[in-house]
Parts: sequence; structure tokens; C-alpha cells
Amino acid sequence: MELRVDGKRVFAGDGGRPFKPEQPTVLFIHGAGFDRTVWTLQARYFAHHGRNVVALDLPGHGRSEGPPLPSIAELAAWVARVIAGLGVERAALVGHSMGGLVALEAAASYPERVWALALLGVSESMRVHPALLAAATAREHSAAELVVDWGLGRRAHLGGYRAPGVWMTGAGLRVIEGNIGALGIDLAACNAYAGAPAAADKVRCPTLILAGADDRMTPLAGANALVKRINGARLVAIPASGHMMMIEQPDATLVALAQVV
Repeated sequence: MELRVDGKRVFAGDGGRPFKPEQPTVLFIHGAGFDRTVWTLQARYFAHHGRNVVALDLPGHGRSEGPPLPSIAELAAWVARVIAGLGVERAALVGHSMGGLVALEAAASYPERVWALALLGVSESMRVHPALLAAATAREHSAAELVVDWGLGRRAHLGGYRAPGVWMTGAGLRVIEGNIGALGIDLAACNAYAGAPAAADKVRCPTLILAGADDRMTPLAGANALVKRINGARLVAIPASGHMMMIEQPDATLVALAQVV
């Protein structure tokens, strides 16, 4: 599906079902250097089970017009405008990594727009190693390699994807290569964002935090610290998963998400 926000084209996956304003709406927000395609399995399920699915390409990613937005606060405000542009009052937000920070900030800053929140692969602080940030800013291919290497859990490096013949490492690289111009901007936004604790204190909607037990980018301890700040939030740790749980362990991720959205 396509819509226009701030006069620019925004593309989103709909899970194969048309948008119906009378149904609950769920926005999926991808992480740094990625796009809507990381949500393919979850988006299709919810679209076929009574939800409007809007799996966003953030500005300057995938098929959405740029430029990429340089801060978490600007992305959160943009998400609020997307919800308004859809013609619905509220939406559930499902965000991964950088997208999780965006969803958290949006829920804190625009509570009237958010009815539920799911945060995957997030932490109180998401600082980025200076070498990775420099490589990503310079659009070096090594940055994409590092993100995929550390983003996938150790088990995923050996294969095991549910669809035969799909190589998770190679597929991840192809997606980031297509968004390499945005990767440095995205990582800089994560590195600069210090508002997660304050935002978490303000969240009042039902909230789920999903963490990969083998996540080397946002370890479980960081998710634990965040969940303690959100009133009534639940933490689910997914075994044998790294940072990319919706790809590495799609069934476990879906079961957890269905409890909140």
C-alpha cells in the first residue's frame, strides 16, 4: 500500500489484505538499515486475523521517499502523522531495534495515538561502536557485514531457516545493501538517543518486550532494565535467538506478539 506523509510517498506492506478502517490497526517499524520485508511472516498472519497491517518503509528506506530522518524523536513524530494519515485514531506499534526506540518514543509522546506496544531487541541505551558508526557513515560494505554478523544469533549462522534454501545471512546483507545510504543515519540516531528511560516511565498502554536470549547487540540485561520502568510491561525471552528474532524464531515471536496486538 502507498500513502503520502508530509507530501512524500510512503510505502508499506499490508500482509495481503486491504485496509479496513473499522478493524484494529498494527504498525510494524523496522530497525536500522532494514525495511518492511523483515516483518513478512508476522505481517501476513495479523492481516489474515482481523488486523489492518501497515509494515512501514521508513523515509529513505525500501520504497519510501527520503531523506532518512536523523533522530528518534523526528521518526516518532512522523509515525504519529502516519497514523493520522491512515484515518484511524490509534494503532498498535510493533518496533524492532531502532524501530523499537521509535515506537517507545511515539507511545510516550503521543499516547492518544497508541493502544498497544511491542518492543523487540531494545535496551535502555543503544550506543553504537565508533568503528561501526564510522563505517556506516562512510557507506562501507563492512558496516552491513558487521550488522548482520552480530545481529543474527550463533545458531542462525549455521542455517535453520524454516523456508528451505533461504540463507539468513545473505538475505540480511541484500536488504542492508539496498538501504546502505540510510544505515549511518539510523545508527547515529540510535547512538544519540538518551530518552528511553524517560519515555518508558510515561508509557501507559499494554506493553510487551521481546528479547533474544542470544542477542549480542541488545543483550537481555538491557531489556530487563527497560521493562522495569514500564507500568505493567511483560518481558519474553526467546531461546536460541539473536537480535533478529522475527526472522530467526518467527513462530515464537508471533505467539508472543499475539498476546498484546
